[in-house]
Amino acid sequence: MIELSIIITVLNEEENIEPLLKSIYKALDSFDYEVIMVDDGSTDDTVGKIKRWANERVKLLMLYKNYGQTSALSAGIKEAIGKFIVTMDGDLQNDPADIPMMLKKIKESNCDVVSGVRAKRKDSFIIRKIPSKIANYIIRKTTNVHINDYGCAIRVFKADVAKNIGLYGELHRFIPALVQMQGAKILEVNVNHRPRIHGRSKYGLERTIKVMSDLLLVVFFQKYFQKPIHLFGSMGLMSFLIGMCINFYLLIEKIMGQDIWGRPLLLLGIVLTLGGIQLITSGFVAEMMVRTYFESQSKTTYRIKERFFGKEENQKLSEMVC
Repeated sequence: MIELSIIITVLNEEENIEPLLKSIYKALDSFDYEVIMVDDGSTDDTVGKIKRWANERVKLLMLYKNYGQTSALSAGIKEAIGKFIVTMDGDLQNDPADIPMMLKKIKESNCDVVSGVRAKRKDSFIIRKIPSKIANYIIRKTTNVHINDYGCAIRVFKADVAKNIGLYGELHRFIPALVQMQGAKILEVNVNHRPRIHGRSKYGLERTIKVMSDLLLVVFFQKYFQKPIHLFGSMGLMSFLIGMCINFYLLIEKIMGQDIWGRPLLLLGIVLTLGGIQLITSGFVAEMMVRTYFESQSKTTYRIKERFFGKEENQKLSEMVC
């Protein structure tokens, strides 16, 4: 196994390929590494430039079309064979010279992920920095994973952590929250951030709605993935009980001779009661789907960090093998 796998997702970055690869070769000259370039359906000469400037350490994965950064990142992680996995953008804003420092940190500290923080970010203040600060604050408060910079792409992972993230959809933005769901420990370090010289950003303000939608999904995964009945059941019981209380109140009024037909309160009571029943049954269905997911694929609801057998047990195992 080599020491380091560097995964770079690119989309129409033809002008950045040559300086990017040259800077990687220079920064990691003394390391045993591989570079996995994942082309996410570029329509310019990005692929041609990669083939031209690649050396024997570079692998190129070309996706059939633009699947999105999450899918491209997932493809690169699956291909990686390094003991440690590095992710970074292909726009030259991440500095490969930070990788040796981050690799040293993850080896020396008791952590599973070293994540970069763009202390001196070279981006537009209004279009990029302000929305990023707001998004970081919302994500921190919602997920309770207190990372300063969710948007920084340069990170170093232990391989087993990276390969168990389970990336799909648009969840690459929430990698810190996803790895912490595995029990992984995250260390943040300041990294160099450079202004974009060539090309343009593929992301703008229009991604805000997608980020908020994905955030709801991440929160569900964090709290209710293994026990969806705790979400649907609690909401359903609350709705059902409130609806029944309203209906009971209206029944008493009906018995006392009051006309309840056509009252908005009657409609509310019926909707809450039926909605509660639907939520509870949805919880049951979700529970059965979760059980099927784990049992059909022989998956477990836990991950073992380490196995240790005492000297006596190891001796018994050695004798059995002999």
